[in-house]
Order: sequence, then C-alpha cells, then structure tokens
Amino acid sequence: MSVAGTNAAPEGQDARHTPAPGSGDRTGTGPGIDPDQLPDGLVVADEHGRVVCFNAAAARITAVRPADVLGQPLEKALPLEDLEGRRWWQLTDPYGGLATRTRQPERNLLLPGVREVLVSARYVRAEPLGPVQRVVVSLRDTEARRRTERSHAELIATVAHELRSPLTSVKGFTATLLAKWERFTDDQKRLMLETVDADADRVTRLIAELLDISRIDSGRLEVRRQPVDIGAAVSRHIQAYVAAGQPADRFLLRIEQPLPGLWADPDKIDQVLSNLIENAVRHGEGTVTIDVMPSASPREGEENGTSVTVSDEGPGIPEESMNRVFTRFWRGSKRGGTGLGLYIVKGIVEAHGGTITVDRAPVGGAEFRFTLPVGAPAYLA
Repeated sequence: MSVAGTNAAPEGQDARHTPAPGSGDRTGTGPGIDPDQLPDGLVVADEHGRVVCFNAAAARITAVRPADVLGQPLEKALPLEDLEGRRWWQLTDPYGGLATRTRQPERNLLLPGVREVLVSARYVRAEPLGPVQRVVVSLRDTEARRRTERSHAELIATVAHELRSPLTSVKGFTATLLAKWERFTDDQKRLMLETVDADADRVTRLIAELLDISRIDSGRLEVRRQPVDIGAAVSRHIQAYVAAGQPADRFLLRIEQPLPGLWADPDKIDQVLSNLIENAVRHGEGTVTIDVMPSASPREGEENGTSVTVSDEGPGIPEESMNRVFTRFWRGSKRGGTGLGLYIVKGIVEAHGGTITVDRAPVGGAEFRFTLPVGAPAYLA
C-alpha cells in the first residue's frame, strides 16, 4: 500500500505517497489503494510512534496539513482528549500498554478547539503479544451522526405533539361520557363519540406512518406485487372525494392507452395516490389534473413503465423548497400534519424501483410525477 511517508521521494514524486519501507499492506486498505481515496480519515504511526500516513480526509477533519505532522509523534499530530479532558494517548498507551490489546473501539474524542470526532484504532503486531508495529487510526466527522440524532429527536417531538391532541380529546370525551352519561342527549353523545372515533383514526394513521418510516429507513419495506389497474385506482380516489362533497368538475383524469400491465403492491400504490391527490385538493387550487400514461421504465433492463402525474393550479412550491419536499417534516406555508407523508411516498415509490419528482405545473401549481417499472409478480421478483 502507498502511504504518506517521511522518506525522501524521487524528484517529481509526491512524498505523501512514498511507500514506507517494509510496510506491506498493514493498514488493510489493499495494494495500490491511495489513502486519499478513503472516505474516512486515516492516520498511521510506525513502530516508533511517528506518523507515516495522514490522508486527505484526516487533514479535512482535523484542519491540519499533512506536511506539518508527517514524522511527528502520534500524540502531537493528534492531541486527542476524552470528554473529561484527559489525554487519550496517555490513557490508552498503545506502545507500552497491554500486549493483548489489538484495538480501541470507536468513541467520541475532542481535538483542540473542542472539535468532536469519532476515533477508533487498531494495533498491528507482527505476532501475538509482540511489539506494536503500526497504530492505524480512523477518524470520522460527527456531523452526519449529529444530523441523524437531530432527525430522531425531531421525530420524537413531532410524534409526541401529534399524539397529545387526539389522545387528550379521546380521554376527555370518554371520561365525560362515563361520568355524566345520563345528562347528555343522544345527539350530544353521538357528536362526542364521532369525535373520539375521528381522533382514534388520526392516532392509527400516525402509528402507520411511523411503522412505514421505520421500514423505509431500515430497508425492510415489503412490496407484494399484484396486477394493478392504475387508472381504476385513480378513479376510485376521485369518486371518494366527489362523494365527500368535492365538485366533480374539480378533477380531470386523462389516461393514455394502452397502458402496460403493471405489477405493484396495490395497498401501497393507493397510499401514494391518496397522499398526492389529497395534497393537491387541500393545498392547491383550481382543477386537479391526473395524467396516467405509458413511459420508459426507470429500471435498467426493462423497457416499459407507467407514469402518473398529479398537478394543480395553486401557488405551487417555492423554488428554494423543491429539494426539501421529500425530506422528513417538510411543510409548505399552509401545510398541517406531520410532514411525513411525502417522505413515505418517496420511500414506497423507490421500493418499487421507481422514481418521483416535483416541479412547477404548466399552469403554475405543484406537479408531482412518479414512474413505476412494469415489475414482476412477487413469486418471480
């Protein structure tokens, strides 16, 4: 392996990539691998504890130039401290510590300036219980992990907020009915029970969203493919809105025939259609147009696909928000709810091997378009 060494390099050759004598492949990156190509910070110290490799990612994470630390003692090149302010290299003592020790598990440590990094180390010995020949240190920036932790905290806060309101309502009405049943008229009882029923449905929907998010994030969202008549599915959603009081002329359904036979999970496709059409009805204006047409498959090796476009004539989505629409907790200026629906929609479409985009409709509103490959039945997939 090429490592950044302190040996003099031939004229015109980068000294940071001079092979260290006798080093072989002791850092485990494989022969011919440039350390600067690694995504994580890599720092290697030789048997004397002096730095012989300091890759580009390590330089970025520590804000230190490789030229300033090559050949320096490891504890000087990486003056790490634990969260209690103790010097890490003195605590771990890789060269003089236990001869049975081969590694240090990943942990949060601090660099000067209270910059937090994730550090793990491996002690390379030529033979068991022998002296340390190399100390290989991996560095990772904590920002990605912090973003994940913030996302989880936001999810918990959102769920707590969304659950509090309906559960308070359910508890209040049921307690009132149990305590004062005889005092209410039948109409009053019915109103309170209908409210309880609606709030229970709201809690059920939220729990279903959380389960979907869990499956999407872990890659465990199951797709049970069956033949799906996508045009008929869209028609059912439109009929439901008309039955609920929406004017029939608010919807325009255009289906371009012939459509290829589509194998997809009908329940999950219904969930996608429900979310997109509801967004157009609630947050858009004017006519809601749904176009269903054949298209090229988004999946390699398949020629046929089906695309569905849902557009409205409202104010649309601001240009600066386009790249955040499918992220967790995104809400437009008039949006209510959890802000999880479009994140779930994207996860469902991608679980089918499809793609989904958002743009501005020709008449100015929002336009969501998802494309699905023809697919195959579950027992062949």
